[in-house]
Amino acid sequence: MNGYVESFNAKFRDECLDEELFWSRGEAQVIVDRFRKEFNNDRPHLSLGQRTPAQVAANPEGLAPRGGMNGHASN
Repeated sequence: MNGYVESFNAKFRDECLDEELFWSRGEAQVIVDRFRKEFNNDRPHLSLGQRTPAQVAANPEGLAPRGGMNGHASN
């Protein structure tokens, strides 16, 4: 799990924090919320099978490999 957090933190820093200059806390909240919504709803993630976190949250079973958890066909 730590790898996912580190990956998110790096993307958040590179794509949001390093690109913006925040003049107020309110402005920072708006920009961070925009990034969060895009990250969770619009951007597919390789680790989620090219689905967005919102799609996975709506259908978490879709992450299991076809044929069951061990990769073999289910009976």
